[in-house]
Amino acid sequence: MKNIDKKSLENAYRLFDSGFINEIEIGTTKGLQQIHKYLFDNLFDFAGKIRTLNISKGGFRFATALYLNEILTKIETMPENSFEEIIAKYVEMNIAHPFMEGNGRTMRIWLDLILKNRLKKVVNWQFVDKTLYLQAMERSPVNDLELRTLLAENLTNDIHNREIIFKGIEQSYYYEGYQKED
Repeated sequence: MKNIDKKSLENAYRLFDSGFINEIEIGTTKGLQQIHKYLFDNLFDFAGKIRTLNISKGGFRFATALYLNEILTKIETMPENSFEEIIAKYVEMNIAHPFMEGNGRTMRIWLDLILKNRLKKVVNWQFVDKTLYLQAMERSPVNDLELRTLLAENLTNDIHNREIIFKGIEQSYYYEGYQKED
C-alpha cells in the first residue's frame, strides 16, 4: 500500500501544480469523482468510479451501495451558504463514502474547494490533530459540532498559499497512516 500512497501523494501535488484543480466541479459528485480519478488513476481500477459494493470501517457501515446514487444526488443539493452548511454536506458525503478506497483524502480536497469557493477560506490541515479529527469524524454522523469547532479553529483565508495547501495534503495522507519519507 505504501507505493500506492506515494504515487497518489505525488498525484495530489500535481493536481494543484498542473492547474487541473481549477477545472474541478465544486460541491458535486462529479467533482469528487474528478479528484478521486486524478489521485488514484493507474493505481486503482475503480479510480473515480462510484462503488457498487457495501463497505464498512471499524464497525460503521457506510451508505448502502444500492441507494448510493440516490443519496449522492441528495447530498449534491445540500446548501453551501455557510460554514455550518458546508460541514453538514461534508459529513453526509463521508457517511456516503462513495469509493472503495481513498474517500478521506479525496473528500478533504473537495471540502477545501467548497470552502475556498464559498467562503474564501480553507482548512489549515497541518494544525488539525489527527486523533481529534478522526474522533470528531467518527462522532459527526450523530453531531457535527465537535468537527465544526475543530475545523473552524483552523480556517485560514490564505487560500493561495502553496505551503499551506501542500502541508495540508501531507497531513491528509498522515490521517490515513501514510508518512512521507524525506
